[in-house]
Amino acid sequence: MQSRHFSTRTEATSLADTVADTIRQQLIHGQLRAGQHLSEAALSQQLDISRNTLREVFRILIKEGLLHHEPNRGVSVVVPSMADIIDIYRVRRLIECQSLKKAWPLHPAHKRMRQTVEEASAAREARDWLRVGSANMAFHAAIVALSDSERLSAMFEDICAELRLAFGLLDDPEYLHAPYVDYNARLLQLFMDGQTAEAARELEAYLVQSERMVLAVYARQVQ
Repeated sequence: MQSRHFSTRTEATSLADTVADTIRQQLIHGQLRAGQHLSEAALSQQLDISRNTLREVFRILIKEGLLHHEPNRGVSVVVPSMADIIDIYRVRRLIECQSLKKAWPLHPAHKRMRQTVEEASAAREARDWLRVGSANMAFHAAIVALSDSERLSAMFEDICAELRLAFGLLDDPEYLHAPYVDYNARLLQLFMDGQTAEAARELEAYLVQSERMVLAVYARQVQ
């Protein structure tokens, strides 16, 4: 009897984790926006899960800082603060620059880097800036994958979700994403040429510039 109860509990937890990852991916791909209210009834129907499972999903994502619960108002997507953005970029510089600097240029993740650069270029031609943003997130996730650390990759997935929420607050996605298509191609070329230290230096400057851009636009938005 105890064994069956444990099995059911494990399956429920696994389902909650799977659905939490689905919502996390929706955040990363810009399908959910900062401040958006999440209807328990609508979301449980959309995801074909019970409300009890959805509440467990909410608990997971609230603990990760991606969702927020307010009494009498329900659950909504978190709105990142300027302090959050600064901290996100601090962590990005620590993780990404070291991953790029110390990686082997023929690491399998370079294929993902190349693929995302091609996807971003095609999306830019189509002026699909949401897809450009998603390709950019995937490019940087591939850089972290160069570290061969599942923990760092999992941490970076949460950071990507928070960062995409900050991007979603900005009204001009072309201004935000367009410059980084060519920057990513430049980083990939340096990396493939074996110039990993130079690539890491350029990535750090790139991230500093990106942070300043996001903070400047964000500051105007919240005034």
